[in-house]
Amino acid sequence: MHPTFKQLGLNLPVVQAPMAGVQDAELTIAVSKAGGLGSLPCAMLTPETVESEVARIRAATSNPFNLNFFCHTMPDVTDTALSDWSGLFAADYQKYGVDEHSINYGSVRRPFSAEFAVVVKRVKPAVVSFHFGLPSEELLAEVRESGALIFSSATTAAEAIWLEEQGVDAIIAQGVEAGGHRGIFLTDDLSSQLPTKQLLKEIVERVKVPVIAAGGVGSAQDVKELIELGASAVQVGTSFLLCDEAKTSPLHREALAASTSPNTVITNIFSGRPARGIVNGMIEKLGAWNRQAPSFPYATPASAPLRSAAEELSCADYTPLWSGTNTAGCKAISAELLTRELVSKLC
Repeated sequence: MHPTFKQLGLNLPVVQAPMAGVQDAELTIAVSKAGGLGSLPCAMLTPETVESEVARIRAATSNPFNLNFFCHTMPDVTDTALSDWSGLFAADYQKYGVDEHSINYGSVRRPFSAEFAVVVKRVKPAVVSFHFGLPSEELLAEVRESGALIFSSATTAAEAIWLEEQGVDAIIAQGVEAGGHRGIFLTDDLSSQLPTKQLLKEIVERVKVPVIAAGGVGSAQDVKELIELGASAVQVGTSFLLCDEAKTSPLHREALAASTSPNTVITNIFSGRPARGIVNGMIEKLGAWNRQAPSFPYATPASAPLRSAAEELSCADYTPLWSGTNTAGCKAISAELLTRELVSKLC
């Protein structure tokens, strides 16, 4: 195992992908107890909730864990753009009895901030990881002061090189097969996104820091092949979604269990940023990529009340069913057991 991961005290080269909305500390704890690196997604949490979740983790295990944050730049979005976007849902609002004027555009995901940096310095996690690049130099210095190692996602070799220049301790090579939000940040060109193995090869050739391969990892054989290609560890997300400790909704679980290779697309209509999920009614109606979708995170509020209303009727038409291209590894078992299974072919 790479010295960086030995330094962390990990026994297994498996990082659990942080998955906001479908997990809490319970999944983090299970993977960390198994010897991998459990991750807690903090993008939808308050600073106070992060502290309480960390307390849960520390009460259950002394093993290392990762706190993950988004570090996007909040965009300028006009009222006209928001109105035009919500206008596309007018018939849906009427169908489900949703009051369009109740939509709250103020309750959107916020990036890593000074308030979160204070929490990080207080709770001192082993790792802090970022999605969508890195925060400001000032905030990054605060994280380093906590003693945490810093990881971040790269979807191209150029992004990996940039991250290494900023001094990250490890790079997560997020292949195009990965589910959920893409960490893309230096370009808007989705044609730049590569399959995991190809991306891993390009990044390993160009950087000296350890590289964690992410995307399409569903079996022990996948893990073995990626390690042999130069990955120091693998990051696994989709395969954990059916685990006992995941908070994946029944509708989402049903969609994941329907096929080992579901019909997934990269879409911007749920949040405003590219993310991979299973095709559903909203994607079929608006298209996977819609130019009218406001920039992240302002696309979400317009469909949020429709999601709630539809889910009450057991309908997933407005639910972001995040998933990678490979669901063959999804199992309704303990995440501890799945973590160990994933490394069963390593020497």
